[in-house]
Amino acid sequence: MTEHLARPLIQADPEIAKAIYNETARLDNGLEMIASENYVSEAVLEALGSVFTNKYAEGYPGRRYYGGCEYTDVVERLAQSRAKEIFAADHINVQPHSGAQANMSVYMAVLKPGDTILGMNLSHGGHLTHGHQLNFSGKYFNVVAYGVSQETEQIDYDALSQLAHEHKPKMIICGASAYSRIIDFERIGAIARQTEAYVLADIAHIAGLVAVGLHPSPVPHMDFVTTTTHKTLRGPRAGMAMCKEEFAKKLDSAVFPGVQGGPLVHVIAAKAVCFLEALHPSFKDYQTQVVKNAAVLANSLKDLGFRLVSGGTDNHLILVDVFAKGITGKAAEKALELSGITANKNTIPFDKNPPLVASGIRIGTPALTTRGMGEKEMQTIATWIAEVLTDPENSMRLQNIKTEVQKLCKNFPLYTKRLLAYE
Repeated sequence: MTEHLARPLIQADPEIAKAIYNETARLDNGLEMIASENYVSEAVLEALGSVFTNKYAEGYPGRRYYGGCEYTDVVERLAQSRAKEIFAADHINVQPHSGAQANMSVYMAVLKPGDTILGMNLSHGGHLTHGHQLNFSGKYFNVVAYGVSQETEQIDYDALSQLAHEHKPKMIICGASAYSRIIDFERIGAIARQTEAYVLADIAHIAGLVAVGLHPSPVPHMDFVTTTTHKTLRGPRAGMAMCKEEFAKKLDSAVFPGVQGGPLVHVIAAKAVCFLEALHPSFKDYQTQVVKNAAVLANSLKDLGFRLVSGGTDNHLILVDVFAKGITGKAAEKALELSGITANKNTIPFDKNPPLVASGIRIGTPALTTRGMGEKEMQTIATWIAEVLTDPENSMRLQNIKTEVQKLCKNFPLYTKRLLAYE
């Protein structure tokens, strides 16, 4: 009766097995430069594929609505305690399925539909959940947007302060998905206190940098902090929410039963693993190299004649104005993909092209750094990017670069055992 449950995937579902193999091979043979992506460890993958995927566990440790949760409680408490050690927050909820749901939970905890929120403009580097009109945050709240200065392309804190004092938002939201500079969380927190607003920092992109002190922590200055657990934190695709102790009960109630039912215990187990990895001294070495690689990549691209939004980077990502070279972000993304380099088109501040066309590309160094690549490789990759974008329709050149990319990747193998398992 249960023999079918013991079959390996390649026998149970060859089509899905083939797709997994092809994706593993794609990752192994190409340069993953999407700033929000990374490679998790084998240990994280093992936890994600564990038997905890079978378990329902609505509620919180010691207060579950289902029986059989004694080991689930162990996992969730470990995830909480490790995350607290990393971020020094009063209270942490590790149940959100995503960064978007973490943000939704914070809004539900202290806001009501129709309240005014002040969030960063998506086209200036913000995120959909910070008030975009097509997102729930833009549909349920009155949104006032702040952005960057046209001169510096960095956050205009004076304008942000002016908007806060003028509109008296119930909440100020900071953090970004395409912003390459240090964010002054202390200053934003002070503005929120002056205007009696709640304040949330979404550190999804920079959580790994914050974890090791390479970016100032928002925790002392914010009421709430949310993050994803992938990207620079190098864990599973999921979310997490933190807050001051006074908001703990409201936040927990907003996560469950507010916006979610049963937590994904196998994902929480994988979060706990990635948090333990982040507490290891080598994680700071890794993040340090991420920042070094981004700086070298940025400077190399500038030397090759490309304009970078804000002139450079302080973190893991770079926003390149490719339209200044006469190519759209959409065309640049496609040409790079054909060359074995994965990036994404992205709007730039004051963009005149629509979002699905865009004037920029966003590139990052977390995944390549995980593979062990350093400054030398970044200089080489910058040269390839320049060659591709200088002549994006030259199919022979793109194929030649793809061959060179594959040669480089063989020196930094990835998930080799998994590839062999399907061959």
